[in-house]
Amino acid sequence: MQYNNKTVWITGASSGIGKELAIQFAALGAKVILSARSVDKLNELKQSLHGDGHIIVPLDLSSPEAVLAQVTDLISTLPAIDILINNGGVSQRSLFLENEFNVYRQLMEVNYFGLIALTKAVAPSMVARRSGSIVSISSVAGKVGSKFRTGYSGSKYAVVGFMDCLRAELAEHNIHCLTICPGSIKTAIAHNSLNEQGIAQNKPEHSIENGMDVSLAAKKMILAIHNKKDEVIVGKGLSGWAPTIKRFFPRVFNRLTAKTNYR
Repeated sequence: MQYNNKTVWITGASSGIGKELAIQFAALGAKVILSARSVDKLNELKQSLHGDGHIIVPLDLSSPEAVLAQVTDLISTLPAIDILINNGGVSQRSLFLENEFNVYRQLMEVNYFGLIALTKAVAPSMVARRSGSIVSISSVAGKVGSKFRTGYSGSKYAVVGFMDCLRAELAEHNIHCLTICPGSIKTAIAHNSLNEQGIAQNKPEHSIENGMDVSLAAKKMILAIHNKKDEVIVGKGLSGWAPTIKRFFPRVFNRLTAKTNYR
């Protein structure tokens, strides 16, 4: 796989999956547009990437209207976007009965409306060229539900539904749409997950700490993009098998998740 003269835009590029995707795409020859809130972290990443011509576009996905306006104004000054990867997001670990309502608002603004805003700004130029890939990182939690994730799972289910519809609409324009559903991947997602007050819980989680190495996960994601898949699940152990178990043994799966006592 070579991506010379290709431009890949990645949100949530300052850490985790987004950072690793940027590193690997740059190593394959791509020019990478890096987006996240932390300019310092993006600058540090840019300096470490293979090649040159990489661009930093700071974005705050929690303000989707601002993202839409900013990128709509900016898009004509950027190289043609070959691959858009909607990776930026935030998770949650808290019970519904304890959650403040604003937690759900935060999750939907970042994980869903922010994703739609950026896609809305970028997709028309792809359609005009009849070329491009739109990739959205959902989650295994966007395929199956479990305790402590009502807000996160709801937002990620929404991403799966949005991408299914977008894929159908953009097929006639030759635009590839891929939904990636990661399971447990070794990143800081658990530390950054929101508690019932909408504040990062800042603590580890066993399944994440023992999850798939992020470099391997990124390789699998890039392969799925290259092969123009519609939807893939990337995960280790139970997190990778959960959607299949839910599909064929729904009652068993539901009983197991109801007994879960860890976050």
